[in-house]
Amino acid sequence: MPTWQPSHQWTVSASAEHIQVSVPCSISGVRTRPHVAPELRSMLSTPAAGGRFRVGGAIPWRLRPRSCLASPPASSGGGGGEPEKARPLLVERYRDGVTKRYMSDGNSKLQIRLEKHESSVNAVENEHADSLIPQAVRDFVLPAGFPESVTVDYLEYMLLQFPTNVTGWICHVLVTSSLLKAVGVGSFTGTSAAASAAAIRWVSKDGIGAFGRLLIGGRFGTLFDDDPKKWRMYADFIGSAGSIFELITPLYPGYFLPLASLGNLAKAVARGFKDPSFRVIQNHFAESGNLGEVAAKEEVWEVGAQLIGLSIGVLIMDTSGVKSSYLTLTLTWLSIRLLHLWLRYQSLSVLKFRTINLKRGRILVRSHVAQHTVPGYVVCNEEENILTWERFLHPQISFGVPMERMLGGEESSDMVDRLLKLYKKEKYVLFVEQFGSREPKFLVAFKESATSISVLRSLWQAHWLQKNLQNQDDVFSWLEDSILALEHGFTDFLEQMERAGWDQNQIILKVPKEPVLVSEYLNQDV
Repeated sequence: MPTWQPSHQWTVSASAEHIQVSVPCSISGVRTRPHVAPELRSMLSTPAAGGRFRVGGAIPWRLRPRSCLASPPASSGGGGGEPEKARPLLVERYRDGVTKRYMSDGNSKLQIRLEKHESSVNAVENEHADSLIPQAVRDFVLPAGFPESVTVDYLEYMLLQFPTNVTGWICHVLVTSSLLKAVGVGSFTGTSAAASAAAIRWVSKDGIGAFGRLLIGGRFGTLFDDDPKKWRMYADFIGSAGSIFELITPLYPGYFLPLASLGNLAKAVARGFKDPSFRVIQNHFAESGNLGEVAAKEEVWEVGAQLIGLSIGVLIMDTSGVKSSYLTLTLTWLSIRLLHLWLRYQSLSVLKFRTINLKRGRILVRSHVAQHTVPGYVVCNEEENILTWERFLHPQISFGVPMERMLGGEESSDMVDRLLKLYKKEKYVLFVEQFGSREPKFLVAFKESATSISVLRSLWQAHWLQKNLQNQDDVFSWLEDSILALEHGFTDFLEQMERAGWDQNQIILKVPKEPVLVSEYLNQDV
């Protein structure tokens, strides 16, 4: 039963036209029409000067509630219980030191407070760092989790390797100038201005391409361990686009430098994707820890293919049709390039990884939820689509989602309470966006103790929800059923994974770095 709390304050204002009465927006959580005291009713029945009230007629007052997000009204001096104090619900932490505090204001209304300070995440990341080096620079040039994620000699090696590479490229510039002079661009005995200018233009083209590799390595370094097959394939697509820029330079000789630079930039970006991806593939081949030997033998295969390819290319260029017709040259290149891309796709398709990334994890949980079986790594890799992006897979799942997005504009703190209680035993919180539609989207936020297994559990729950989508009227009962199914079914899923030859130590499902649901309030009774 809703009860009226007399401690809440009234706000009364009168004018010639009407009288306004303001009361709190809810009485024990229920919006209601206020009870008007007899003395106040008497006052309202008497019109103010110039007013238009009629005795016994309708009173034209307007009820104007206080803002529901404002602080609770202060208790009046008269009797009545004290209003419930604001209490914390959840803390959401970001890497830049920003935290979001989700609070209940005492009237089941949600408040979100933003705070900026030095977070514990930043403190841990900077524990072993020189304070003079900005965190953004460290993230760009060093692996994630440095120094714990690499060996102790990594940084010393890289600091010596850097000037080594600088001197090597200085020599490259000088040699390029000599080569251009040797083919007739300037000479050592005469003027060397032409050769120097040509060398500068040529090296500038290489420098623009090197910038592309720098960007890929610094910005996207965390991608390649998860899905090397996809990025190796996309590297060839990007490289093909770069070749097109170089192929059209004869048509626009006046734009040689910008076209050649764009082509070199695209090829450098492709190399930035290719090299890290292929190193992951090489590591996959080194079953007995013989990575150096695997890399050396791969070099033998590659150089042998290079020699054969160069020989065939020279023979093709020596044919009269290719020499005399630019169109024939272009069509020949196009046909061979398409064959190259098809062969690349076939070579990547035969790879059989035992690691579990998002794509293979989806295949495993979908099979277990639908058929109660887990395929082996051979069948799973054959079913994996190399080119598909995660955002186009079904069901749609977004990881690392702020709680504010999950709430979808909901102002009641009761929803946060129910979510925290529902996922009290889990290291993540999953909710659904567009509930009731044919293609709901699942949103997942992770607690600070989440691991790769937590990501896998959220995948399993999302696929179960997708399979049991029919005839659901209440989202929380739907989620409760999925949690019960997860508790009973996930153990069997792990057992079947082990029997199918999968290793739980090879699960590489990465937990998003932000936002993190901090356990400061997550373990409280809600």
